[in-house]
Amino acid sequence: QVQLVESGGGLVQPGGSLRLSCAASRSIVSINFMGWHRQAPGKQRELVAVMTSGGSTDYVDSVKGRFTISRDNAKNTVYLQMNSLKFEDTAVYYCFVDNYWGQGTQVTVSS
Repeated sequence: QVQLVESGGGLVQPGGSLRLSCAASRSIVSINFMGWHRQAPGKQRELVAVMTSGGSTDYVDSVKGRFTISRDNAKNTVYLQMNSLKFEDTAVYYCFVDNYWGQGTQVTVSS
């Protein structure tokens, strides 16, 4: 069992930045997959970013070049750095570690 606690969401203006954090209750060193999904109002949940245990990463096309996923094994934490935020990035962001999910954190991009 792994508990995940997300933080870092909030309200930001277009063009701004946020960093989401996802703290796991145990070591993530041996985790196969970790990453972030998001769900905007009225839309299906979509995979935003994923990282494998080997460090390979992938992103949905709409965030490539703007978002960066990373991890700190010593802190058992996965991050999502979000730059150049757009209105369409507004969503609830959920982290996952293998089959475990966080509770979600709201990101709102608004002027």
